[in-house]
Amino acid sequence: MKLRKKEYGNYNLVGKNIERIRKEKGIKQKDFIAQIQVMGCDMNATSYSKLEGQLRNATDKEIYVIAKILGVAMEELFDI
Repeated sequence: MKLRKKEYGNYNLVGKNIERIRKEKGIKQKDFIAQIQVMGCDMNATSYSKLEGQLRNATDKEIYVIAKILGVAMEELFDI
């Protein structure tokens, strides 16, 4: 498993949890991004990496789609 190179930012609350849950489910980042795109969110690898790294804000649509793909309630993405 690849380790994060940069410290987490503080632009969102969900990034760490999205990364943790995605990795627990064994989903590769590039495969996850492809699923997000199929669900109608225009997101590239850089944008997604910044989302996980809490270096950019997450939109409500992104949170909805990500929770749906991960099979979790949106609230779970906000658990601290």
